[in-house]
Amino acid sequence: MRSLPTLWFLRHGQTEWNRDYRLQGQLDSPLTEQGIAEARRQALIMPKILAGKPAIFASPLGRARQTADIALAGADYTTDPRLMEIDAGRWQGRYRADIMAEHIEWQANGPTALDIYEAAEGGEGIVAFHDRICSFVKDLTGPTVIVAHGLLGQVLRAHVRGIELAQAGQLSNLQGIVYLLENGQETVLEVEE
Repeated sequence: MRSLPTLWFLRHGQTEWNRDYRLQGQLDSPLTEQGIAEARRQALIMPKILAGKPAIFASPLGRARQTADIALAGADYTTDPRLMEIDAGRWQGRYRADIMAEHIEWQANGPTALDIYEAAEGGEGIVAFHDRICSFVKDLTGPTVIVAHGLLGQVLRAHVRGIELAQAGQLSNLQGIVYLLENGQETVLEVEE
């Protein structure tokens, strides 16, 4: 695998559907007050990073753009559809509890969010999702800031770190922080409380 540039990954702040445990996928809901506060915490981390003039990309979905507008303090960014969250097909907008109730086989072993999205009726599937993310990464030519989504972040970070795709759902999925990916290693950057 070729050497990858330094990446900074920001997951969007909490949305109304995150709070309500609804699957968003490629549908959208706005940031909550907590989500706005999380984006503001990211904004405190970003000035030194942005001073280095990295490329900046964001998902075109509203929650990622809303986060980028706050966290990047008005810096210009390019949207790329390859950074959209995984498509959950007919399960988009559904409550996680309702899906779990229909799949009692999951209740014993507690699936990850990626497991649920992989099983989504009419959804994109993890392999296609991974391929889309790899296509984006392959096109990067230098240090890059990415503002996108939780499951996309897990798959992206697993890819960059050389972790098996099947283990991506076990990675943390934090909001209000910045993941630094450099030389195959991950560091969590956060505001000192």
